[in-house]
Amino acid sequence: MDKYSIIIVGGGPAGLAAAYGAWKSEKFRESDKILIIERDKELGGILNQCIHNGFGLHYFKEELTGPEYAERFVRMLEDSPIEIMTDTMVLEITRESEGIKVCTIGKNVGYTNLYADTIVLSMGCRERTRGAIGISGTRPAGVFTAGTAQRYVNIEGYMPGRRVVVLGSGDIGLIMARRMTLEGAKVLACVELMPFSSGLTRNIVQCLHDYDIPLYLSHTITEIRGEKRVEQVVMSRVDENRRPIAGSEVVFDCDTLLLSVGLIPENELSKTANIELDMRTGGPVVSESMETSSSGIFACGNVLHVHDLVDFVSQEGERAGISAISYVHEISQGREKSDIFKLINGANVSYTVPQRMDMARISNNTTVFFRVNRVFAQSRISVTSGGVEIVSYKRTHMLPAEMERILLPKKILERANGDITISCTEETR
Repeated sequence: MDKYSIIIVGGGPAGLAAAYGAWKSEKFRESDKILIIERDKELGGILNQCIHNGFGLHYFKEELTGPEYAERFVRMLEDSPIEIMTDTMVLEITRESEGIKVCTIGKNVGYTNLYADTIVLSMGCRERTRGAIGISGTRPAGVFTAGTAQRYVNIEGYMPGRRVVVLGSGDIGLIMARRMTLEGAKVLACVELMPFSSGLTRNIVQCLHDYDIPLYLSHTITEIRGEKRVEQVVMSRVDENRRPIAGSEVVFDCDTLLLSVGLIPENELSKTANIELDMRTGGPVVSESMETSSSGIFACGNVLHVHDLVDFVSQEGERAGISAISYVHEISQGREKSDIFKLINGANVSYTVPQRMDMARISNNTTVFFRVNRVFAQSRISVTSGGVEIVSYKRTHMLPAEMERILLPKKILERANGDITISCTEETR
């Protein structure tokens, strides 16, 4: 029986960082066995097709492309005892008397059952498709998700089209608007349903403004026209309820529509493992140590919640790896029980990660990620417990497109009297 201390599902930035964090942890022992399982032929995940720069500014303190960022982590693991299993798909995770069972199938290994003391879930996320948003019209060729188009251009060497409209202003959509322009295509418009962009400000400037690509806010695509290939798309303005306004239609003659309409954490394995999911994030409910509702199973990266920056994915992955290796040695000694507080999203906060805190496992401080649900100017983040504010933070601006994070020292958390609520308010001048 192949038995590991930790099996990491997914060899993208979160999984690589989790493996590195576990290996470099002071709790790691020579007898500990760590395995990364990756369904692609090589490690790196989505970073391998993200050939633009802008990665690593927080983690490595320098600007890297996606492949360069992934390569850094691969090299950091070169001298480690960590095992790698690529071109292998995890089918199911279940609990057995021997440990947590991981059922896999792969080209080189066939069908295999592996066992582990603990699991780290780092499967990433997937894109929403046309079927998920229900655009009316015909079903011609030429409709792609932005990530698919990115792979065609950057890895496979195919050009998806020549006259392009992008629906959605998420970061990958903005980046592909620029990429298609650089490859010689004409990007006619970037169309966004919301009254604000869902991408980072730097990408709006560098990918749209610098190439004179118009951004239509409070608009959407209401019809796709064409027989064998996309010939036209119809854009309509939407009202405050996001419903198309009759008479506002604009027709674009194009051969390609790229969809950048949101990402969904890839949690089919989590569901079959009966892990509690947060309907707001689409990912597992976790504690400050990244442990899910299923003891010994941890989650990190975009499988947990969709991040803006890969640097934060890596930081979260390291935390999950350190927590996982600590768990391996705690279960042999008996885990200490402690008070567990819930984190509640208050006014103007869409969600928080983590969703709960185990006070006994916080050494010095813990980081909380969250998103606001509207645009803020000068604003204030308030952390309360039992109706009493225990700490607050000020911000000059906040956007739904940009994930916020606050550092909560343990000495502050010790003031908590029950569950903790995080709220945001705009300050009047």
